[in-house]
Amino acid sequence: MDVFDSLTLSISVFFIAAAVIAVVGTMMASTADRLADETGLGEALMGALFLGGSTSLAGIVTSVTAAAGGHAELAISSALGGIAAQTAFLSIADLAYGKANLTHAAASVPNLMQATLLVALLAIPLMAMSGPDVSVFGIHPASFVIPAAYIFGLRLAAEAQTTPMWWPRRTAETQIDEPEAEKSDDTRLTVLWLRFAVLAALLAGAGYFVAEAGISLSMHSGLSETMVGGLFTALSTALPELVTTIAAVRRGALTLAVSGVIGGNSFDVMLVAFSDFAYRQGSIYHALAQPQIFAIALTILMTVILVLGLLRRETHGIGNISFESFLILLLYLSGFSLLFFGS
Repeated sequence: MDVFDSLTLSISVFFIAAAVIAVVGTMMASTADRLADETGLGEALMGALFLGGSTSLAGIVTSVTAAAGGHAELAISSALGGIAAQTAFLSIADLAYGKANLTHAAASVPNLMQATLLVALLAIPLMAMSGPDVSVFGIHPASFVIPAAYIFGLRLAAEAQTTPMWWPRRTAETQIDEPEAEKSDDTRLTVLWLRFAVLAALLAGAGYFVAEAGISLSMHSGLSETMVGGLFTALSTALPELVTTIAAVRRGALTLAVSGVIGGNSFDVMLVAFSDFAYRQGSIYHALAQPQIFAIALTILMTVILVLGLLRRETHGIGNISFESFLILLLYLSGFSLLFFGS
């Protein structure tokens, strides 16, 4: 069903909802940074679990709403396009930091663990898409494997943070996450958590309107669902990651910035599983086409390059950006240009 009866209204709602996502996402960055320090959780865990998951709420609502309406390509393209866009946003944050390459300053064991987890999670829907068409009550087994693998991976990342078996060599440019020694009182923490929850709810509401406007855009403009989902809705629902990443970098919370994006990306893979539960016309994996497989492969490649950057740790690159960040941006722009002109 088309909620918006005109292209003009669809575009207006789309940009208003995207603006709400951008503003709320900026406010969440400062709140998450304070919670990371004042609860003692640390930036890596706060970024991967709470910030990454919360900034993904808009994407969850977008993908699940689209899948429930039978728009499989829009649902998965939004999820996969969001992961690729958020990875590219780290390159923009690298430009914004300036003091050193972000992959050098924010290198940590938890970030490397989370990036490796992301590659593993992305491989699961790729196998489901290309494997036999099996399902239980219309749900593919991969949709149960993805959440289980995500939870297990988070546990490994948490263990790596508390008892690392090795760590990156500390340099003058390395930013170490050191939570405040004194924790806040219960009342102040309650206020911070309530603020965080309200902002997360606003993101989810904005995500619903982005989804409905995206479906309407596809119907009124003649653009494919892959194009609308992979670019327009993906970029708008990924705005929280962009603004929270830039805001965290400016606050000097580099681990929070990187873990928020990588952790959010890992959480976003579960959007595929959630969409499969909402999609009632069979397994959503086998309702997809070649562009979605291309998007997964592109995202895996971008993530592996990010891991190489975190391992290589180039201190300074050309124009205050690492070679890996430049390559990630190039791959994102060229990859989705191919999808755009090939659709």
